[in-house]
Amino acid sequence: MITGLSHVAIVVPDLKAAVEKLRATYGLIAGEIKVNEEQGVRMTYVDLGNAKIELMEPSRPDSPIAKFLERNPRGGIHHFCVGVDSVEQAANDLAAAGVQVLGGGKLQLNVHGERIAFVHPKDFLGALIELEDNKLEKNHG
Repeated sequence: MITGLSHVAIVVPDLKAAVEKLRATYGLIAGEIKVNEEQGVRMTYVDLGNAKIELMEPSRPDSPIAKFLERNPRGGIHHFCVGVDSVEQAANDLAAAGVQVLGGGKLQLNVHGERIAFVHPKDFLGALIELEDNKLEKNHG
């Protein structure tokens, strides 16, 4: 079912400052900043070759990311994302196995318009996990 690691998502209070810090300190270059209106986030990716770092900041005060920053003002790891052969099939199979797929199993859309799903942390060792269709070779940068 899980085919590989896609990205690790880090919430930051200031996206531009985070991008600059990664560039200046680590030589990492972020891609274009995009907005996901549905999720209420501004985001960019740093492509590491075998996986990505996703940086996110809230684009509106009622987004889940804004709530995360209220609890963690300096930011931090929010979730990690794995590729699956089919998000819909994986979400259905996991729900049938008693795993809580967030949103009542309704698939969401990422910033690229692709379908994704999230698994509740209680069902994955305390970590929020995102499922996306297997496209690890695709560059979202």
